[in-house]
Amino acid sequence: MFRVLALAVALAATTGVAGAQATGTYKSTVKPASKTSTAKRRSVMKKAESQAALQREAKIPEATARATALAEVPNGTVKSSELEREKGKLIYSYDISVPGKTGIEEIAVNAIDGTIVSREHETPKMEKKEAAKEAKEKKAK
Repeated sequence: MFRVLALAVALAATTGVAGAQATGTYKSTVKPASKTSTAKRRSVMKKAESQAALQREAKIPEATARATALAEVPNGTVKSSELEREKGKLIYSYDISVPGKTGIEEIAVNAIDGTIVSREHETPKMEKKEAAKEAKEKKAK
């Protein structure tokens, strides 16, 4: 993933240099990249690096953490998962759906020692509220 991102950034930089070396006529028709697009690229790159750093820091493999979370919720199916730092702890967070039950079980597994950090049932209303909050935070970045 990081290599693809680095390749894309290198390609964008090469294209920018080629545009700068073009003739005067060509320059007048090409709009320079805005600062916003550069900032977005840096933000995406920084996020990818952060995820890679989190993965290097984790001592427990994702498959082991997933098995631990599923053992906590019999008959459950992982709906989504992520590696994140929450309240200072590096955790794997799993949203697990259970047949015949509304909402999801959110299980947090410590990525360092493999213990269950928390278990919380989220109703559909709570899920919707959390999704809106995350979308707002993402938009603010």
